Amino acid sequence: MINEIDIKHLTRCVELAKTALELGDEPFGSILVSSGGVVLFEDHNHVASGDHTQHPEFAIARWAAENMTPDERANATVYTSGEHCPMCAAAHGWVGLGRIVYASSSEQLSQWLSELGAAPSRVRNLPIQEVIRDTIIDGPVPELAEQVHELHRQFHSSRR
Repeated sequence: MINEIDIKHLTRCVELAKTALELGDEPFGSILVSSGGVVLFEDHNHVASGDHTQHPEFAIARWAAENMTPDERANATVYTSGEHCPMCAAAHGWVGLGRIVYASSSEQLSQWLSELGAAPSRVRNLPIQEVIRDTIIDGPVPELAEQVHELHRQFHSSRR
């Protein structure tokens, strides 16, 4: 169940996605929040460099593995503007992070990219729960998903 605190954190993720877009990158942003509600780490996409593993969710998994105990990771929440790709979902699962909350789904993104005439991803679109088990997953959030959709429209229209 999505609550007001979730909306606040997801709104920050959308802001980070907008920052990525402003820097010429694909619009994705994510944050890691402790069980006590403290934002521990935040990042946005850095794939414009050519390294397509530079997703914010992957950076969160790396940071969490280096800076948190297994219990802290299990009780933390990852918020993200877009549902994890399979690479990021696997990283999330391998380091034992807890709940995932996303503004827009990978299914929505695939549909948007198709409508925008963008080439499909080389990596299959899989829901998080098809990659990892035993994780609470909430999303999408329609009002924020539309904001994310607009960021993707802007990104892809600038590439034409």
